[in-house]
Amino acid sequence: MAYGLTVWARFAHRRGILIFFVFLGLLALIPPQARAAEGDIAVVVRPDTPMDNMSFADIRKLLLGDRQFWTSNLRVTLLIRAPAARERDVVLKTVYQMSEPEFRQYWISKIFRMEASNGPKIVYSNEMATELVAAIPGSVALVQASEVPKGLKVLKIDGKLPGEKGYALHLR
Repeated sequence: MAYGLTVWARFAHRRGILIFFVFLGLLALIPPQARAAEGDIAVVVRPDTPMDNMSFADIRKLLLGDRQFWTSNLRVTLLIRAPAARERDVVLKTVYQMSEPEFRQYWISKIFRMEASNGPKIVYSNEMATELVAAIPGSVALVQASEVPKGLKVLKIDGKLPGEKGYALHLR
């Protein structure tokens, strides 16, 4: 009985090694930028939004509400994930450079001073964000790059897309 168990253990071990190497082979088929994009946050808009590439400074102005129109007749509608979402944490840290309470106070003050008619709209999932972007002209959302559906445009930041080396919206 012990001999049979040893043979089975060797077989199972070899099978496990084989599965591991098959997995590595499949992983090699995925382009490096697709793997890197897993940790990136994409800035998504509708395809008819008249913008393809923005500098990080322009993205910051957009998200701070300092830029409120794409064109003279197309208003920007900001869609931001709810508190505790990873996407929101990345945006607060890298773009706003604020804590959650500072972010809330920033938008309360901006609206009170009438520098903005309203603050960002809160979305509760990446799916909700992308559905609203597709439905609302001029809207912009930040979602996991790996969850961007076909039919939406991902804006380049300083000429880079999610997954490319040096992409700005990545939580390190």
